[in-house]
Amino acid sequence: MTTSTESGITPPAVVTDHGRRAPARRKRKDGLAALAFLSPSIVTFLVFVFAPTVGVLYLSFYDWNLLSDGEFVGFDNFDRLVHDGRLLDVYGSTTYMALVILAVNVVVGLLLAVLLETRMPRWLRGFFRLSFLFPFVVSASAVALIWRFLLNKDLGLVNYLIGLTGAGRIDWLGSSAFAPVSVIVVNSWKTIGFSILVYIAGLQSIPDQLKEAAIVDGANAWTRFWRITFPLLSPTIFFLVVINTINSFQIFAEPRVLTQGGPGDASRTIVEYLYDRAFGDFDLGYASAIGITFMLVLIVLTAIQFRLSRRWTFYE
Repeated sequence: MTTSTESGITPPAVVTDHGRRAPARRKRKDGLAALAFLSPSIVTFLVFVFAPTVGVLYLSFYDWNLLSDGEFVGFDNFDRLVHDGRLLDVYGSTTYMALVILAVNVVVGLLLAVLLETRMPRWLRGFFRLSFLFPFVVSASAVALIWRFLLNKDLGLVNYLIGLTGAGRIDWLGSSAFAPVSVIVVNSWKTIGFSILVYIAGLQSIPDQLKEAAIVDGANAWTRFWRITFPLLSPTIFFLVVINTINSFQIFAEPRVLTQGGPGDASRTIVEYLYDRAFGDFDLGYASAIGITFMLVLIVLTAIQFRLSRRWTFYE
């Protein structure tokens, strides 16, 4: 077809081979750049998450004591799980401590964060924030060791202060009733700073205009919190529920240092029980089976939380 610019007709665009390839090359370069940036995370995941998980799954089908050659036993290790009554007790103690720790971090953490966001001198607000966050950055073993001396029945500072009120001494670490409470208190004291920090970030992201409009409309403090703060803070709450659920079910250092899981299995956790089976009894196959099932339990719990979050989580 012949065209002429003199006649006012614009010649049709000619799409060359080079023009078609340019977007494809650009996409390929962008993909390679993205892969380069993601490669450290991908390598870390493959080396420290995927490969160990596959290894544990492989070991769960073997009877291996670290010294001799492993013997393939099929699903025998998983069959042992069903008949291990002690494992059920440990799951019970773990669930009890994990749920209380979760409630403390999510509920008490929210209350403290709201209080820290009230009007107070800047230096005082900074002091409280640092005070709550400092235990979180300290080693869990060091925190548990310090609290082990504080909760000592005869020489501990806690029982000394209780004695000033005229009450008797409490066996915090040797009683089946108070040993789990000790683990809950120590772990909550250490981890609540993270929840407070995340809550503060969420509270500061809420526009002040909404709160001011509610005040103009005559809403009191509770109404403003329930109708404005909580809905806008719900994604933050959901994030902390998921993270704290996973972390609280995996506690190890606190019960190990404070009570060694005792008395009996009153304060023993699944991770601690798994560790004892693997490196105390040298039963790597059975410990791997416990680890696999425990991972599946956490995955199911997380999936349920994501499912239920659709009913109460509000996204702008």
